[in-house]
Amino acid sequence: MPRPQKCRKVCCLPQNSGFTPINGKELTAIVLTVDEYEAIRLIDKEGFSQEECGSYMRVARTTVQQIYATARKKMADALVDGLPLKIEGGNYRLCDGQEAYCGCGGCRKHRHRCGMQGQEENL
Repeated sequence: MPRPQKCRKVCCLPQNSGFTPINGKELTAIVLTVDEYEAIRLIDKEGFSQEECGSYMRVARTTVQQIYATARKKMADALVDGLPLKIEGGNYRLCDGQEAYCGCGGCRKHRHRCGMQGQEENL
C-alpha cells in the first residue's frame, strides 16, 4: 500500500484559473494542479531552488522535483499542441499567514498581496 500524500503548502490561489490559445480550439483542457502551479511559481518566477521550494511547500526535494517535472510537461503540451490549460485541484493547503516567514517575502507582504490587510503582526 503506498504512503498517503502530504498536503503541499501553497501561498495563495492563482489569480487566473486557466489559459486558452488564441486559435481557441474546442479541445480538452490540460489540468495543472494548484500544487504544480505553486512549484512553477516558486522555482521559475521567485527563483527558489528545488530544496527551498520543498522546504516552503513542506515536502521533500525529490517530491518537488517530480511535481515540477510533471508541471513543465503539462505546460509544454499545452503550448506546443495549442491546448487550453486549467489550474484546479491537487493536494494542497493554503498558507494561513500565521508563520514568521511564509516563503513568498514574509507574511506581512503575503497578507498584503492576498488582500488580508489589517491582520498585520509585529515582526
